Amino acid sequence: MPQWLKDIDIDTSTIIEYLTPAIIALVLLFVGWLVAKWVGHLAASAMRKARVEETLCRFAGKVIKTAILIFVCLSCLSLFGIEVTAFAAVLAAAGFAIGLAFQGSLGNLAAGVMLLIFRPFRVGDTVVVSGNRGTVFEIDIFVTTLDTPDKRRLIIPNGSIFGSTIENVSHHKTRRVAVGVGTDYAADLDQTRQVLLDAANSIENTLADPGASVVLSELGGSSVEWSVRVWVNAEDFWSVKDALTRAIKISLDEAKIEIPYPQMNVHLVNTPAAS
Repeated sequence: MPQWLKDIDIDTSTIIEYLTPAIIALVLLFVGWLVAKWVGHLAASAMRKARVEETLCRFAGKVIKTAILIFVCLSCLSLFGIEVTAFAAVLAAAGFAIGLAFQGSLGNLAAGVMLLIFRPFRVGDTVVVSGNRGTVFEIDIFVTTLDTPDKRRLIIPNGSIFGSTIENVSHHKTRRVAVGVGTDYAADLDQTRQVLLDAANSIENTLADPGASVVLSELGGSSVEWSVRVWVNAEDFWSVKDALTRAIKISLDEAKIEIPYPQMNVHLVNTPAAS
């Protein structure tokens, strides 16, 4: 045995004093990691059975797993005589500072959780949110992704979505198509109503119940305003609206009922010239 090794004074009690907590800490970390993984998976599975959104299930599972691991690590530190309370205070202060720095992101996170819980819309729905219209491609914790009709991708922070009005266009299976049109004041009202109603009834892919209707909506400055309404299945909305608009124009032309341009009547009054 080398001389330098013989000169080392090995204190068995000291080795045991530090080695024992280290072994216990390693065992705790390993068991804690297994428990954290199992509990996180169990929580995510329970949320899936409750039909919670998949993104929120995964996020909740990760949060629970991370929280358990942090608790286990703090417990291991106490085995070496480290003051956990002081360390926890430092973590709390750091967490507060980080929260202030990322308050916008945390707001988006909270809004994302609310969107995933209450589900005002789902993937594939057509919505109008924050002044933008599109089909929902993905709902994430921080942002929601939309695809517009002209194939633009919009990534919108969840905070701006949940804090404003949400219009779910495709929520109902049926929709009402309403086309407004103005006719000349000289046209007979009953005849005009019948012409518009016949035009509405000539359109295919409309629903019989409720049936087509024609409403006299307003006496405008230049024309009598009508609203022609039919009900359709949601997927037929745009095609029926196009066909109905075309049928109204053709029917009014055939009946010799004019669609007047906006106009203004100016009356000139002759006044005697000043003497």
